[in-house]
Amino acid sequence: MKQLRMPLALLFAAVIALSSCSINDAKDAVNPSQSENAISLTPNVSDGASDVKVSTFVRVLAEDGNVTSAKLTTADGSTQIDGRISETGWRADSRLEPGTAYKLAVTGVGEDGKEATVTRAFTTQALSLDQQTYPSVAPLQGETVGVGMPVIVTFDLPVKNRALFEKHMKVSTDNGVTGSWTWFSDREAHFRPEQYWPARTKVNVRLNLNSLPAGGGIYGQQDQDVSFEVGQKVVSTVDIGKHRLTYTVDDKKVRTIPVTTGDDSHRTRQGIKVIMEKFAAVDMDAATTGVDSEDPGYYNLKDVQWAMRLTNSGEFMHAAPWSVSSQGRANVSHGCTGMSTTDAKWLYDRSRRGDVVEYVDSPRPLEDRNGWTDWNVPWTTWTAGSALQAAAADQPADDGVVD
Repeated sequence: MKQLRMPLALLFAAVIALSSCSINDAKDAVNPSQSENAISLTPNVSDGASDVKVSTFVRVLAEDGNVTSAKLTTADGSTQIDGRISETGWRADSRLEPGTAYKLAVTGVGEDGKEATVTRAFTTQALSLDQQTYPSVAPLQGETVGVGMPVIVTFDLPVKNRALFEKHMKVSTDNGVTGSWTWFSDREAHFRPEQYWPARTKVNVRLNLNSLPAGGGIYGQQDQDVSFEVGQKVVSTVDIGKHRLTYTVDDKKVRTIPVTTGDDSHRTRQGIKVIMEKFAAVDMDAATTGVDSEDPGYYNLKDVQWAMRLTNSGEFMHAAPWSVSSQGRANVSHGCTGMSTTDAKWLYDRSRRGDVVEYVDSPRPLEDRNGWTDWNVPWTTWTAGSALQAAAADQPADDGVVD
């Protein structure tokens, strides 16, 4: 019997066809088509909620898709809160106002290509003024101050969460100068650099405190954004023993003025002082510093001209025409720095809030916080008064976000 032989070309074709079929079958088996899901949008506020915390940052979590638009407004539409879309959803940029009705609408597209929208209507907790602490800031917006001016934030209600608040109290400059906050109490915080501000520094103070939990059921009442400028470097040195004031600008001596300071019973304090207030004329009543009207040292002077306050206890630089014969020779005042009316006006016209006055050669030290005594505090002591530095050894400050 004769054996039949398949042509070689046909044999190869058959093998290729068989192999091709097997590869396609295997490919389909290990790569099944993927399912496509609808988007899921989950807000962190409930519809109809009536007591949402003001510290809440409203946000919406998106799964199996992406947010395409979002809008959070007050119910009357008068105010809109901006926010940011991300890969995970949408988040508001700011906290909420007390006792306010809001409406939220967020739209997204799922993996299945279909659009979905979620809406919420809610109201925040009501707060009285006794539950909101207001931050007052010095210097004022647009003010030009001296190189010794600290940034001062005063709260009308106590702040227990100091580290949290300080985390949201930012000071920036145009020349890279940095500094530190220190807390004098739960109602007052000061900021300063290690050395006097460089002349002509531009400073911005930004307090993001609105609706931030202060502790004890109290919340920040308002944000603040204040910009000010530091003027030329003006430093006066009062040599108590030599009865003279030396006025310098940008470290160059401009004028020496004969003065009189406190007598032996009312020594003028030694230390670095800062001009706190200026008055073209002011009444000076010793009773305001705790001196009884029956005391032999009591005084009540009307319309004292060209007066500039240096301490809380009543030390001023001012015109003292009644003591001209002693100025430059003896110390005869009750603690103030007196000079002639002409010299006092000259100094007044060239001084501003925040200018530095350094007092030397007195046996009486300046008490802590008797005025803006910030520059008498060593830098390491100053920075130790930062709530953030104190909290760093423990744990980072909570950022106040309520989910």
